[in-house]
Amino acid sequence: MSTMLRVDLRGGVVADLPAVDTIMQAAFDPRFGEAWTRNQVLGLLSMPGVWLTIATIGADPAGFALSRRVLDEAELLLLATVPTFRRRGVGAAILRSVIADSTSQGARTLHLEVRSGNDAIKLYRSAGFMKVGERHQYYRGPAGQAFDALTYRRDL
Repeated sequence: MSTMLRVDLRGGVVADLPAVDTIMQAAFDPRFGEAWTRNQVLGLLSMPGVWLTIATIGADPAGFALSRRVLDEAELLLLATVPTFRRRGVGAAILRSVIADSTSQGARTLHLEVRSGNDAIKLYRSAGFMKVGERHQYYRGPAGQAFDALTYRRDL
């Protein structure tokens, strides 16, 4: 069994985008077409209600989440963990932070979407998320293959 790590969390800023991009490229398998571009992340960060959470282990970036809140609903848009830090508490710490931040901002529900078959589903279910929908063939890989997206919700 892997050793749990001490995860430090902080709010992210535009200067963190190179690290976010590096984490995303390492974490998201290109076969599934899930990674966003730096410009997509930057564009969202400039919008009201959007926040970035950065996780570090010592001085090393270990993961991040990009989230947004509109009125009383929040959405986890992206969550990624450096592969060498997976299953060691990093993703769970980031998710707990997003839940706490969403709650403190007045959100009553937190939504997310995940590719069918993604190992992160276990993390989301353990944190109280319930499947509420499915988008057939939503994600597109670079070779045109399609993958289903599952939508989840957690009351706060």
